[in-house]
Amino acid sequence: MPLTNAQARDAAAAALMEARNNSWRMAVALVGPDGELIYFEKMDGTQNASTALALRKARTSALFRRPSKVFADQFAAGNIGFMTFPDDARPIASEGGLPILIDGKLIGAIGLSGGTGPQDGLAAAAGAGVVK
Repeated sequence: MPLTNAQARDAAAAALMEARNNSWRMAVALVGPDGELIYFEKMDGTQNASTALALRKARTSALFRRPSKVFADQFAAGNIGFMTFPDDARPIASEGGLPILIDGKLIGAIGLSGGTGPQDGLAAAAGAGVVK
């Protein structure tokens, strides 16, 4: 069963609460297993690019079943082969996207953007952690 709207709203609320508690302005996107958008929210004052980045981080995590940080680490290590992937399958190399798994099954993913990579990652973890 893919991520439901209720689960997506709960995850977004938890992620944005983490952002508010730390005075970070962020956008959050939640997608289903095949990367389709289920829920999106952007806090007032969030930079405009964060809309697209949050969605790309979530899609990366859903399509590749791993945190988007994996690609940031690979890029930093000099492995840029994934940059040759077709546009619709090219991952983003930036922290802040996490797959959401229940009983080992991918039900969706969350992506956050607006802070530093580690800040985006912490907020994403707060959101993903509430999905049951």
